[in-house]
Amino acid sequence: MKQIVKHGQKEIKSNRVAVWRLEVDYELATLFEALQKQDEEQIEYSKRKLERLRKEWIRLNA
Repeated sequence: MKQIVKHGQKEIKSNRVAVWRLEVDYELATLFEALQKQDEEQIEYSKRKLERLRKEWIRLNA
């Protein structure tokens, strides 16, 4: 039973990593656009979101 739970947790983590990568890619593209437009509000929002995603990455790999 423990092996089944462990396998399920690995699969959930693997799926979350895939979604995490998509979120990072999207937010980096959004930040790039904001930098080009000099949209300070969006720049700050994207930076905060990327910081949150960075912390999540650390947690996922702990």
